[in-house]
Amino acid sequence: MDLGLKGKKVIMNGGSHGLGLASLKTYAAEGCDIAFFSSNPERVAAAQQAIDSAGPGKVFGTELDMTGNAEGYSAWLEKAVQDLGGCDIFIHTASASGQGATGDWDRCLDLDIKGATLAVDVLTPVLAQSDCGSIIFMSSTAAVETFLAPQAFNAIKAAMITYGSQLSQALAPQGIRVNCVSPGPIEYPTGNWEAIKASMKDFYAGILAQMPMGRLGEPQEVANSIVFLSSPASPYTTGANLIIDGGFTKRVQF
Repeated sequence: MDLGLKGKKVIMNGGSHGLGLASLKTYAAEGCDIAFFSSNPERVAAAQQAIDSAGPGKVFGTELDMTGNAEGYSAWLEKAVQDLGGCDIFIHTASASGQGATGDWDRCLDLDIKGATLAVDVLTPVLAQSDCGSIIFMSSTAAVETFLAPQAFNAIKAAMITYGSQLSQALAPQGIRVNCVSPGPIEYPTGNWEAIKASMKDFYAGILAQMPMGRLGEPQEVANSIVFLSSPASPYTTGANLIIDGGFTKRVQF
């Protein structure tokens, strides 16, 4: 299926490993030009090589720590637009969970919510010039039903879904679609669930026992949905929150 992505400009905050990297490699295979960053220079170099190998487009990887760095982050977004020559798709993957800070309210607010709102402020005028402007916010199944314990990550990710839904209404007249993607437990090297498996074996086994498919998910299984949802092949979808969890959550969504 032709997703209509050839030559499109993709900006992602994060993207050096896990779901983000799998998504960027898929965008690259579809012929997109890409800009991304990571605070880890070694990951930037490795990810750039992997993305370059996946497709023919331009790839701009940068070392950047956006934590408490609104000015630097805004400047990076503006430079990414200049390097790419525009922006058709923005994916917000940056999260305090990647720093192991799911209980840190300030960091979750800074990275997960402010990281989204600041990018929307900078990129909306550019996305409005695209013929397929699209924004994807990465949320979590921890936002849609009670999970583990009261913590910042769960609540902030729930706020992101509300923000994304309201934003979809506000930006639709400008031709910009806004959707959320909420993965369940996804396992990959350097990921949170890999660490949990090593350090909290009983807890990991308990979660695994609740998975109807008998396994945790893989990054590519989420990446495929992110890329499709953001693409011109899904032009009438906005305001949605796509759950990708192998049936892990039990609620009924009407």
